[in-house]
Amino acid sequence: MSVVTNTTTIGAIEAPSRRNTELAMLAFAVAIPIFAYLNVGLAINGKVPTGMLGYGLGIGLLAGIAHLVVRKFAPYADPLLLPLATLLNGLGLVVIWRLDQSPKLIRLSKLAYGAFSPDAPKQLLYSAIGIALFLAVLILLKDHRILQRYTYISMAVALILLILPAFFPAVNGAKIWISLGPFTIQPGEFAKIIIAIFFSGYLMVKRDALALASRRFMGLYLPRGRDLGPILAVWAMSILILVFETDLGTSLLFFGVFIVMLYVATERTSWIVFGLLMSAAGAVGVATFEPHVQGRVNAWLDPFGCYKTDKTGACQQIGDALLSFGSGGTLGTGLGQGHSDLIGFAANSDFVLSTVGEEFGLAGTMAFLLLYGLIVERGVRTALAARDPFGKLLAIGLSGAFAIQVFVVAGGVMGLIPLTGMTLPFVAYGGSSVLANWVLIGILIRISDTARRPAPAPAPSPDAEMTQVVRP
Repeated sequence: MSVVTNTTTIGAIEAPSRRNTELAMLAFAVAIPIFAYLNVGLAINGKVPTGMLGYGLGIGLLAGIAHLVVRKFAPYADPLLLPLATLLNGLGLVVIWRLDQSPKLIRLSKLAYGAFSPDAPKQLLYSAIGIALFLAVLILLKDHRILQRYTYISMAVALILLILPAFFPAVNGAKIWISLGPFTIQPGEFAKIIIAIFFSGYLMVKRDALALASRRFMGLYLPRGRDLGPILAVWAMSILILVFETDLGTSLLFFGVFIVMLYVATERTSWIVFGLLMSAAGAVGVATFEPHVQGRVNAWLDPFGCYKTDKTGACQQIGDALLSFGSGGTLGTGLGQGHSDLIGFAANSDFVLSTVGEEFGLAGTMAFLLLYGLIVERGVRTALAARDPFGKLLAIGLSGAFAIQVFVVAGGVMGLIPLTGMTLPFVAYGGSSVLANWVLIGILIRISDTARRPAPAPAPSPDAEMTQVVRP
C-alpha cells in the first residue's frame, strides 16, 4: 500500500506576546499606589482620603488605555517596561500628595506666592499628558529605524534645546529652564532623548574608525589623534553648558551618555578611561571659578559645617536630607509620618528621594532603586535582542541616559556626589521630566517590539515539487 503525502514549509513558531503578563503586572502597579494613598490619608488625618476614588480611577484608566494601545500596536514588546513606569509614576504621585499636606510647605508657599497650590493634581495632569505622548510614539512611530534619517537634524535640535536656557534668567542659581508665560520647560530632559538618537546614528557609521588604536600605553589602547575629535568636541560642549548655565547635571548626563555609547560601539576600554579623566578635569576646573558649582561642592564635602557661610541653601538642604535618611532607619517611619518637608521648596522635586528614605526606610529606598534598575536592565536586554545596529545603540543610549540620571540624582541627595539639580524620573515633581521619560519608555517599547517580533516564515519556492513518500 502506498500513501502519497505533500510536504510544505513549516512557518516560524509563534512567540508568546506576554501581554497577559503585562496586564497582571499592571494590576499590581495600580493597586500598590492606591494602597499607599490610603495609608497616607490614615496616617495624617485618621480617615480615608476624599480623593482616593478619583485617584484610583485616574491611574487605572490611564494604565488600561496604555495597555490596550501596546497590545494593539506593539504586541511583542517587553512586558515589564509599562508596569514599572506606571508603578514609579503612581508612587511619585502619592509622595507628592503627601508633601502637599505638610503645614510647613503650605505656609512657605503662602509666604512666597501669596497662596498655596497643591502640586499633586498638576503632576497627575502631567502624567496624563506623558502617557498621551507615550501612546503617540507607539501609534506614529511604526519603526524605530525611521529615526536614523534624522541623525544630524537631531543634533541641531539638541544643541538648540541645550543653548536656549542660557538666554533666560537663572532659577536657584542654574539656567536650566525656559519660561513661556506661566509655563516653564526644562529642555535638558528632552535633549537627552534627541542626543541619544544623534549618537546612535553617528556612531553606527563611525564606529569602525573610532575602534582603531594607534599605540598601546599602560595596558590601554590609545585611539588615533584624529579620532579624538568627537570626544573632545562633546567634552568642550559639556563644559560650556556647565560654565554658561551652571548646570552640572545636564553636562554630566550629556557627556556620560556619549561615553557609554562610544564604549558599546567600539568595545574600547580606553574611551571610558579618557572620558572619566576628562570629566573629572572639566568639573574640577569649573568648580575653581564658578561660585554656584563651588558652593555645591563645598556642601558635598562638609554639609554640616557650612550652614552659616553658605548663601545658596545647598548645605542646609543636603544636611536635612541626610538627617531624613538617618531617621528613617531600616523600615522607615511610615508614609505620612516623616519630617522631610523641613527641606523646603525642593522637598517634592530635587529631594523627593529623602522623603522615600525617611518614610519607606532603607528597605523601601532599595526597592525604589531596584525598580529603576529593572527598567535599565530591560532596556539593555532590548539592546541585546535588537537585530539592527541602530536599534542596539539607541536602546543602550536611552537606558544609559536613564541610569545616569538616576545615579546623579540619588548620589547628590545621598551625599555621594555633588548635588546636580536634576529630577528623579517619574517620582519627582516636574512636567518636563514626566513627559520626557514617558517618551523614552515608548521608544524602548517600540524597539523591544521589533526585537522580539518573530521573523516571518520564508515564502514557499515556486519550483517546489510534490514529494512522494511510499509506505509499505
